[in-house]
Amino acid sequence: MNATLKTLKERHWKESMGHSSWQLFKIMAEFVEGFEALCKIGPCISIFGSARTKPGTLYYDLSVEIARRLSEEGFGVITGGGPGIMEAANKGTVLANGKSVGLNIDLPFEQRPNDYIDKDKLLNFDYFFVRKVMFTKYSQGFVMMPGGFGTLDEFFEVATLIQTEKFKQMPMVLVGRKYWQGLINWLEDVMLVEGNINPEDLALFEIVDTSEEVVNYMLDYYRTRQLAPNF
Repeated sequence: MNATLKTLKERHWKESMGHSSWQLFKIMAEFVEGFEALCKIGPCISIFGSARTKPGTLYYDLSVEIARRLSEEGFGVITGGGPGIMEAANKGTVLANGKSVGLNIDLPFEQRPNDYIDKDKLLNFDYFFVRKVMFTKYSQGFVMMPGGFGTLDEFFEVATLIQTEKFKQMPMVLVGRKYWQGLINWLEDVMLVEGNINPEDLALFEIVDTSEEVVNYMLDYYRTRQLAPNF
């Protein structure tokens, strides 16, 4: 490496490290804002799913119904705050006069806050990892609607936290047997067979098709358990 290139690299590294130090304050501010806002809302269920799901489609309408019925049972609903499944879930919550929370993430495409989030319950994040802490800390249950990479990330995040006992056992449902069955088959036929998960790990979640099944699963779970933040 010639001397000029080495000098430029060292200068760039020092500048980057200085930026990283200041970045800590922004990260801390996002945590503080999220903790202060969400601790006042009460028991909530997080509903995850694709931002690309269109109104009038099966899973959009089902998300509206699931959120409406959960809200009627006294749960607030937390979503990622954007369009698609997130919009549907916030819409269903509003229809039942429930607490409608949106944890929006700034992205170059797809993501903008939907119109069904309570004005005082819209939080905006720059960092995915801070946003995921808010979902996992303040949710008393998780509903995984069909989605893409982001939904899979959230599903495996929650499953890992439960499996490793980083927080207590939580009710989690995957909605849409047809959509999720291929993944479940792979978990059973590959991961389990290879010894990378245990049979009991497959009991960390339930697969359902209807809003009634979702609501009943959540209510049955909490008939003998206390509602509280997860960690």
